[in-house]
Amino acid sequence: MGAVIRLVQLQSTSGDRRTGLVQDESIRLIGGCRSIHELALRAIRLQIPVEAVTSSLLTGVSINYDEVYALESEWRLAPPLTHPDDPARCLVSGTGLTHKTSAMSRQAMHAKPDEWSDSMKMYQRGVEGGRPAPGEIGAEPEWFYKGCGTILRAHGEPLSVPPFALDGGEEPEIVGAYVIDDSGRPWRVGFTVGNEFSDHRLEKQNYLYLAHSKLRTCSIGPELAVGAAFDDVRGTVTINRAGNTVWSKGLASGEANMCHSLANLEHHHFKYGAHRRPGDAHIHFFGASAFSFGEGVTLQDGDDMVVEFEGLGRPLRNPLRVESSPLELVGVRQA
Repeated sequence: MGAVIRLVQLQSTSGDRRTGLVQDESIRLIGGCRSIHELALRAIRLQIPVEAVTSSLLTGVSINYDEVYALESEWRLAPPLTHPDDPARCLVSGTGLTHKTSAMSRQAMHAKPDEWSDSMKMYQRGVEGGRPAPGEIGAEPEWFYKGCGTILRAHGEPLSVPPFALDGGEEPEIVGAYVIDDSGRPWRVGFTVGNEFSDHRLEKQNYLYLAHSKLRTCSIGPELAVGAAFDDVRGTVTINRAGNTVWSKGLASGEANMCHSLANLEHHHFKYGAHRRPGDAHIHFFGASAFSFGEGVTLQDGDDMVVEFEGLGRPLRNPLRVESSPLELVGVRQA
């Protein structure tokens, strides 16, 4: 494996969009590609690594990363991979019950004493069959839909609890970012930090509400690590309130800490023909090993959620915003 590079997408207050390479405290701008999606497809078509295309397009212009990260620049970080023209062509999805901690949290939510829940049974299927031999197909994981690219938020942007929601809670995860080439073949561009953000109180009412609980905004970034390893990745999730830490936990993700191999998870996502449309982008969450709701923490409006994984760049920070607008019935008219 070659050197790891970290890429970002930027948008200025005037609407300009650029891509950049992270170099310590600076972001060196890339010329000729307005998105990482475009950069990746160019590399695939030329049959050379993304790193090589990036190096060939670097400009002599750098901007201060510290200022951008602190939201003190005319430039703002955007989610590090999206579809540049049509957010509906970016599928945001995820794989649950990949980590024992999440399975145990679901068990506590739904199981009767001394009885395995369906969630724990699903996790056990992964333990027994989620790591097939190379070239073979293993057990199917749980899969969920988050939305299209319109629900993605960047570093510094709020994650919202809508009026109809019961709750909002962080889910710190590693995220795979993919593009589909001209022939319909999926390519992994890199990994990034993610906060999958779900309504755990709704899910707790009945596990069949899981699909509803996932239809919330979520965040990825700030950086896309191209060439990063996915073996034993450690991190931290922290909840800050009014400048004080109210909860923090270490994270252990990557294949060494999951019941499924990466290849098995990717197969079961991309086996569907509808997930291999040429030109589409995919953002896929790989599951959480810890989250505050599982330890009895209820987030409040204004809480700052911080997720960090080693090797994937700077921490992802997002405030929680509880929407105050009244709940309204959505009426449908006859055409």
